[in-house]
Amino acid sequence: MQLTTEPAGRSATVTYWLSHAWLGTHVEPGVALDVSDGIIAGVRTGVATPPPGATVLRGLTVPGLANTHSHAFHRALRSTVQVGSGTFWTWRETMYRVASRLTPDSYHDLARAVYAEMALAGITAVGEFHYLHHAPGGTPYDNPNAMGEALIAAAGEAGIRITLLDTAYLSAGFGERPGRYQPPDRYQLRFSDTTAEAWAERASLLKGGGHALIGAAVHSVRAVPAEQLATVAAWAEERRAPLHVHLSEQTAENDACLAVHGRTPTRLLADHGVLGPRTTGIHNTHLTDEDIALIGSSATGTCMCPTTERDLADGIGPAVALQRAGSPLSLGSDSHAVIDLFEEARAMELDERLRTRTRGHWTAAALLRAATADGHAALGRPEAGVIEPGAPADLATVALDSVRTAGPVPRLAAEAVVFAASAADVRHTVVAGRHIVRDGRHTLVEDVPAALASAVAALHR
Repeated sequence: MQLTTEPAGRSATVTYWLSHAWLGTHVEPGVALDVSDGIIAGVRTGVATPPPGATVLRGLTVPGLANTHSHAFHRALRSTVQVGSGTFWTWRETMYRVASRLTPDSYHDLARAVYAEMALAGITAVGEFHYLHHAPGGTPYDNPNAMGEALIAAAGEAGIRITLLDTAYLSAGFGERPGRYQPPDRYQLRFSDTTAEAWAERASLLKGGGHALIGAAVHSVRAVPAEQLATVAAWAEERRAPLHVHLSEQTAENDACLAVHGRTPTRLLADHGVLGPRTTGIHNTHLTDEDIALIGSSATGTCMCPTTERDLADGIGPAVALQRAGSPLSLGSDSHAVIDLFEEARAMELDERLRTRTRGHWTAAALLRAATADGHAALGRPEAGVIEPGAPADLATVALDSVRTAGPVPRLAAEAVVFAASAADVRHTVVAGRHIVRDGRHTLVEDVPAALASAVAALHR
């Protein structure tokens, strides 16, 4: 297993010709991008034919997609958790059993295949919400960050960027009164550093650079004792790093928090300094009006994960109200029931239509922004997610001639992509100027389906 520090092999200068490009407000035909050292150096419009030597990207090219919330090992649950019925909590028991089988090497193999699947879907950056830190039973590896480094290496080898959100996960749930929390169970022991201080000491050893950024996460208010929340928040603040947290995903967690602390999870986080413009709440599903005001007024982000939220029967979060209150929206594939950011984007709109029985809450442009610029900002890369000089040369090109996208006039290509395309329609993915997916084939991982099948099968033997 080799640790890669960045998507290597950049050319000093390269030109891409885009038959159609999404420039944030409209579809522009005939765009040439000059790329130097992985950065867009120039954007030339009105270029009707490819310049000599240019690499041609036919379709609609959008900024590379940002998958703001991922648990890579959950990919091994796909289909197995669709048998029978149950709840979030019974699903969690299956997830724990799979987690217990992972080693640094097997996690690297699985994550490399999962991140390659993401590249095939046009995703150029992932936020990996990582809490599988130690060996089963909770014994640290000789390298205490062996699992996190496996994920960083996997992303590099799959050709995408990663923000490793190293996660504090210290307890199994609330106790009967404030200050008393349940100890980790036998599965959760490998997640726990025992205290936030010990978590911070281990997380401080992680090294970013190149394709990798290091951020922090509070797993949830049930998994980090209230008096230790500030330690995690301070660690992120000192480093100006992203801070993510699962927030109000389940009503049971809200009820327990109210019973023990007399306040909602959002209020508890606010009281301990966790909310703020570099913080992103994941799900933000079951919120009060006061919660929404706290999140919005602090500019805390919201990452919606509609395919997971519907798969786990979590509910539909108040995304419209959160955005109006001041919370930027991003998207994640979370448990990887599917890996398709176009599906996440349209699901946010379509779920809201079902809830309200009205249409048109977000335009295609707004949904693309959630899947690109606002997602990258939530992952600590505010310069990314746009096609303009100075931005990273991270691109995704979607076919406009598939059975799903053929027909609409080019000026409606964004609407066709957001409301009809799937990950299968992605033809090209470029990261830092490097062609990672070319004509629908991954250039670094030879056979992604076989790699996925092998890595998943190893965890179910």
